[in-house]
Amino acid sequence: MPASAPPAAKLYLGWLLAFILVKIGLQYVLAHPVYELHRDEFLHLDQANHLAAGYVSVPPLSAWVAALIQLLGNSEFWVRFFPALFGALTLAVVWAAVHALGGGLYAKVLAGVAVLFSVLLRLNLLFQPNSFDVLAWTAAYYCLLRVVQDGRRRWLVALGAVVGLGMLNKYNLVFWAAGVVPALLLTPQRRLLARPRTYLAVLVALLVFLPNLLWQYQHHWPVVWHMQELQKSQLVHVERADFFKEQLLFFLNSSFVLIAALVGFGRYAPLRPYRFVGLAVLITLVLFAAMRAKAYYAIGLYPILLAFGSVYLEAAWPGGWQRRYLRPAALLLIAVLFLPMLLVAFPLKTPEQIRQNPGAYEKLGLLRWEDGKNHPLPQDFADMISWRDMAGLALQGYQQLTPDQQRHLLIITDNYGEAGALNFYNHGRMPAALSYNADYAYWFPPLDSLQVVMLVTEDALEADDAIHFASNKLIGRIQNPLARENGTSVYVLHQPDSAIVAEVRQQVAQQQRRMRGWH
Repeated sequence: MPASAPPAAKLYLGWLLAFILVKIGLQYVLAHPVYELHRDEFLHLDQANHLAAGYVSVPPLSAWVAALIQLLGNSEFWVRFFPALFGALTLAVVWAAVHALGGGLYAKVLAGVAVLFSVLLRLNLLFQPNSFDVLAWTAAYYCLLRVVQDGRRRWLVALGAVVGLGMLNKYNLVFWAAGVVPALLLTPQRRLLARPRTYLAVLVALLVFLPNLLWQYQHHWPVVWHMQELQKSQLVHVERADFFKEQLLFFLNSSFVLIAALVGFGRYAPLRPYRFVGLAVLITLVLFAAMRAKAYYAIGLYPILLAFGSVYLEAAWPGGWQRRYLRPAALLLIAVLFLPMLLVAFPLKTPEQIRQNPGAYEKLGLLRWEDGKNHPLPQDFADMISWRDMAGLALQGYQQLTPDQQRHLLIITDNYGEAGALNFYNHGRMPAALSYNADYAYWFPPLDSLQVVMLVTEDALEADDAIHFASNKLIGRIQNPLARENGTSVYVLHQPDSAIVAEVRQQVAQQQRRMRGWH
């Protein structure tokens, strides 16, 4: 802040800093120590060992952040720090939006509390593209808001940069544009689309996104294959009714602030120029539902609405009994109503405690996995246990090999979670694990001098596979019935014959062709 800033502005900045510190601090205490990193986190962290302008599963931004995490020591502290930071920045952008809309301290605190005690606390626990995705959606709305206010070139450049970075993080942001453009056309703000300078934002976004666009072209658009696989394996199980039901749960405790935003667009004159935002949110929700998208894809729609709703409520409760009672009651209500969600939506209880008392989780549909079936734990929680045990078994098997065998070892796992977990926990102590799954299919080394294969698999070793090796040994298996990887075994197989080596090469090539869309 400049030295001439009034004391009130400095006080407000202090409030914002306090919110940011609380937000980041909470992300470190809202998970029981028994839980480890999540399966998806391992993939993004491992991508830092293969830096590129794109990947089959995601755009490259997460990998670039993961490379920074490696430079900082690659500890779980830094893995948790960056999603927490992106969540704190989301709160800061909402705070800035309230300021830009003319909101005072109460509106900023109300919006801050609503963002703090929300689904973002859950989302920001994990190092996944989702945290930056919500930040990008929120910042894009904020930049567009500023473009409407003054149309200055810097906000167009900022809008383009945010959209470009958002696309480098997750292609989900295309739905932001799919909602905003028709919303602008249907409101008086359509004049923005008639101004040539507005397309400066489009140019900047394309330039920022260009590295990944070129990568997709060079690799025959694997994003298309990935979306087809996602549709067949996961989105097919999404019910549209469940999609809308989960939208209500995300910000249930602050839903009155969201409703206030919609009312404010119609009744509060200072918010009327921004009606297109409410319309854009509705259009995007309809698009997501039509495509059977996962409910959390839409979380980025809501933080900006909290800014609008907070500004309207501050104006609607200007003084007297409203200021004395309604204003503090609204803050208290958001915090109190969040407590029940805190107990079920966060991994605060041990897996065994959840297994013994599943009622609340089942009632909210949290035990339903992407396969459409109910399980003893929420899927995310089951994806956060027994990884260290698996890595320990793999290391145990590796240490039983001679130095020459260790140098000519290939480690193959069933999926990216297993490969990533081994590479995170055993980094620098054994060769990198691989999989035919996801991006790992591109990272296989030459197999000319292969002597030993370590197999990490959920299936028992079949006799048809065992005959291709001189000997095999079971090192151990995961025996945690609550872990998603329960039953996964670690085998060490010596002296593979030429037939199995040829089969490995064939499977790698076949998977690469599939991901490129070849038939």
